[in-house]
Amino acid sequence: MAILVTGTPGTGKSVIAKRLAKLLNYTYLDVNKIIRKNKIYDNYDKKRRCYVVDEKKLAKTLVGFIKNNNKIVIDSHLSHFVPPRYVEYCIVTKCSLKKLKNRLEKRNYHAAKVRENLDSEIFDTCLVEARDLKHRIKIIDTTKKISDKELRKIIKEKIIKNG
Repeated sequence: MAILVTGTPGTGKSVIAKRLAKLLNYTYLDVNKIIRKNKIYDNYDKKRRCYVVDEKKLAKTLVGFIKNNNKIVIDSHLSHFVPPRYVEYCIVTKCSLKKLKNRLEKRNYHAAKVRENLDSEIFDTCLVEARDLKHRIKIIDTTKKISDKELRKIIKEKIIKNG
């Protein structure tokens, strides 16, 4: 069973996913690299400066990775589209809007993309989608740095039931 790490861009998914993979001795999978390598997109959105991803194709591709290696941590704001039957649990990263805005601006995101991602965090888009898909969810607040001890405790905590 895989572990998914999802959340709004800039909320700390990659940091948590890489650390989690290392702590658990799991394989880390960067979905952005998979999307580009396997051309799992319909086109490139010049305005948003990102690929428009085919979520069904992506889920099918990720299931293939899981079937080949079930000890895997999958990192992407789209990872929650993997069907729950292949997933141990889905971690949703969240952080304060002030911290998120700072992180996105440091990445040189243009103002409209910063606003779009702040809105996504305000409306809990990744969390709502993961709940709608019936994932077993754990939420991690990444506003402040999390120690390995805290991360171990979080992964041992009870899973949030849907609803």
